[in-house]
Amino acid sequence: MPTWTEHVFARKLGRAPAPGEVVELVPDLVGFHDLTGYHVLEMMEKMGGVDVFDKDRLVVAFDHLSPAPTVRAAEIQVYIRRHVRSLGLRNFHDVGEGIMHQLILERYALPAQFVFGADSHTNMAGAVGAFAQGMGASDIAAMLKLGRTWLVAPQPMKVEIRGEPPRAVTGKDVVLHLLSIYKAEGLNGYSVDVYVERPSAFPMDYRATVSNMSTELGADALMFVPDSETAAFLEKTRGAVPRIDFTQGGKYADEYTVELGRLEPLVAAPHSVDNVKAVAEVEGVEVDQVFIGSCTNGRLSDIEAAARVLKRGRAKARCIAIPASYSVFRQALEAGYVDVLTKAGCVVTYGTCGPCIGGHFGVLGPGEVAVSTSNRNFVGRMGANDSKVYLANAYTAAAAALEGRIVDPRKYL
Repeated sequence: MPTWTEHVFARKLGRAPAPGEVVELVPDLVGFHDLTGYHVLEMMEKMGGVDVFDKDRLVVAFDHLSPAPTVRAAEIQVYIRRHVRSLGLRNFHDVGEGIMHQLILERYALPAQFVFGADSHTNMAGAVGAFAQGMGASDIAAMLKLGRTWLVAPQPMKVEIRGEPPRAVTGKDVVLHLLSIYKAEGLNGYSVDVYVERPSAFPMDYRATVSNMSTELGADALMFVPDSETAAFLEKTRGAVPRIDFTQGGKYADEYTVELGRLEPLVAAPHSVDNVKAVAEVEGVEVDQVFIGSCTNGRLSDIEAAARVLKRGRAKARCIAIPASYSVFRQALEAGYVDVLTKAGCVVTYGTCGPCIGGHFGVLGPGEVAVSTSNRNFVGRMGANDSKVYLANAYTAAAAALEGRIVDPRKYL
C-alpha cells in the first residue's frame, strides 16, 4: 500500500518514483495572475509565440493589483486581456471575481491532480488532495507551450490531526504550530500527507489555510488525504465526487501528530513566519491596522469569525476585510456578516490580494503595526520597511481591531 503522495504520482506515471528521482509529467491545471502573467506571456513570446497545449487546463485571474491602482498595473492587465481573447480562454477571471488560489479551490482542483501556478501559494489546492506547487514564470511558460514539466520526486511525510479545535483555534493556529516545530523552509523536499481523525472537525476552510502556508514551511506540497469532508465540499462546489481508490499505508520519512485540543490562539511576530508565540505573550501590543482576508484566511468561516467578535462594538484600529472571492463575499453578505463588519467601521471589498502584498487597499505607513490573517510578515511586506506585521487567525485579528491592541480573542466567544 502506498502513501498518498506515492498514490498521486502512480496515478499519473503508472508507478511511484523514488525520492530524488527526476520525473516528467503532464499538468492537470496551470494558473497565473496579473502580477506574474505578464512575465509568463512575455517569456512565451520570446519562445516563439503565445500558444498553450490545452486552453481548458489554464486558469487566469486578476487578483494581486485588482482593481488596477496604477497606470502600469492597468497596462499589464490590458496586455493580458488581449492574449486571453486571442487564445479564446474560458477560465479567465477578471477584476472582482476572486483570488486565483481561492478560485482554483472553489471551481477547478480535484484530488490526485497535479496543479501548478506562477505563484508560491499555489500549494493551497492541496486542501482537496491535489499535488499543487508554485513555480517561476519561465517554468510556467515552458509548461504551457510544451504540455509537460519536470519534478524532483519528494519524500513523503505524514501529519495526523487529532481531536477537535478549542474555541478561537482554527487552521491558522495549526500551521503556525507546525512552523514553530519545523521552522521556515524546514520541510524542503517533502510532500506532506495530512490525515484528519475527525473530518468534520477540521473543515475545508481550515485545510486551505494549512495547505496555503505549507509554502512558508518550504514543503514541495501539502495534501489533505481525501475523506468525507473532501467529498462534501466537492459535492457542493462541483456537483460530483471523483472516485478515489486509496487505502492508507506506505512508509513515511517522518511523522508528526497535531493534538488540536492542546492548541491555543497563536501569532507569528515580526519579522518571520516561524517567530511563533501564544497570544498571551504579545498581549497589549498596540495596533494601527487589521487586515482580515487574503488567500490564506479570506474564506467564509474567517469572515464569520470576525463578525462574531466585531458585533461587540466599533473597531478602534483601522480594519480592512476582504473576502477571497465574489462567491465568499455574496455568502457573507447574505449571512449578514458584511453588515456587522461595516457597522463596526471596517472597510469591506472583495476579490483582491491588496494589503497582503503591500499593493493597495491598506498599505502600512512608517512605524505602523498591523495584525493580518495573511501568510507573510517579512520586512516591508505590507508597506513601509519599519512597519511590523503580526500574523494571526481571524478571531485574534478581529479582537485586535476591536480593542486597538492584541488581546486574547477567547473572551469574546
